[in-house]
Amino acid sequence: MNAKYRKISAYAISISIGASLMACAADPLQSGLDPFAPMAFKEGTTTMPLNPPNKSTLQPFYTSQTTIFKFAVDTNSILVGKDGVTRYIVVITNPSGGEQVQYEGIRCDTFQWRLYGTFDNNKWNENPLGSWAAIKSNIPNRYQAALAQGAFCNLNSQETSLKNVLQSLNPRAFTGDLPAPAF
Repeated sequence: MNAKYRKISAYAISISIGASLMACAADPLQSGLDPFAPMAFKEGTTTMPLNPPNKSTLQPFYTSQTTIFKFAVDTNSILVGKDGVTRYIVVITNPSGGEQVQYEGIRCDTFQWRLYGTFDNNKWNENPLGSWAAIKSNIPNRYQAALAQGAFCNLNSQETSLKNVLQSLNPRAFTGDLPAPAF
């Protein structure tokens, strides 16, 4: 009986030591990993579109009462990225009919946008100096803010359903003239 008792005690001690070691490894203070620390943003690879915007899938959207430009997004170009970036082609039309076509991205978590490139002379030109910039809500040509607030974001989270994004861009449902989220 004494040998049996020693064997059971040895197993119990081994299990408790193993459990203690596993608990220490999972403890953020011991492992150095804080599960609540903000994750570092790592942008995925962005490739320029292959085609110009499709005129039949351009969806105009409201920007502000004070703008003189018209804005439309190519709904076929909208990409909801797993990296938290929603990419799209936007067509900006000035009062005389001239168009500027851009490929951009929006980050909802930081309320920022980035210009990836422009379409000029029937080809896409990458913007090598493109970097993330704050979206401005209080300017007349606030189209990035309108897209973020009206379709691409749920407050400071990315809308991950392309179907919901497209439904939000419907002119009868579009609410792109909302105040910017506080960060």
